[in-house]
Amino acid sequence: MIKVLLADDHTILRDGIRVLLSREPAITVVGEASNGQMLLEMLATTSADVVLMDVNMPVLDGFATMPLLREQFPQVRVLVLSMLNHDHYVSRMLQAGALGYVLKSADHTEIIHAIRTVAAGRPFLCTEIGLDVLNRLVQRPAPEAASPEDPATVAVAVGTRKPTDLSSRELEVLKLIAEGLTNAEIADKLFTSKRTIETHRQNIIEKTQAKNTAALIRYAMAQGLIE
Repeated sequence: MIKVLLADDHTILRDGIRVLLSREPAITVVGEASNGQMLLEMLATTSADVVLMDVNMPVLDGFATMPLLREQFPQVRVLVLSMLNHDHYVSRMLQAGALGYVLKSADHTEIIHAIRTVAAGRPFLCTEIGLDVLNRLVQRPAPEAASPEDPATVAVAVGTRKPTDLSSRELEVLKLIAEGLTNAEIADKLFTSKRTIETHRQNIIEKTQAKNTAALIRYAMAQGLIE
């Protein structure tokens, strides 16, 4: 029996995962935590094989929790379940000691497989992230010596990226940001939560290397997303 402890500040998501795992005879949920601090306190009294943990959490987020968890409970294996798909977040959590990373958009069968894989001590990376990495490797051009006037060199110098680096949803959010909408207004327009928009905004900033909203607007104009 694989004993799983859930750590996510969204009650509705924990409820959904618990229902999903209740259908698996070899997996049982032994506890739930809404933040990293609560997770560490629960592990002190609750035996668990796998922690299914989000990155964005109050009090102690995933980044702050990982080193403490690895130090205090090295036998517990961590599978990250997050909507953050940028390389920065994935690599940082894996380097901190997480054994696997799966997106919340993954199919339920993939989440179950990820838990079983991590419980067995094997690393796991969800299909969407793996394919994204593979596609970038395949499409990466051979290195060439670029002149100072090379547009590619100039683009890198100002911290811009190709629009194809952004997902269709991120491009949609970027356009609305550039139009002056707040996170709350964008959330209402796209029928999603403000926190989801904040996550998309952070992903966009990471990918474009824009330091502020003005830089994001310039990027959107340069890519022809707005006039």
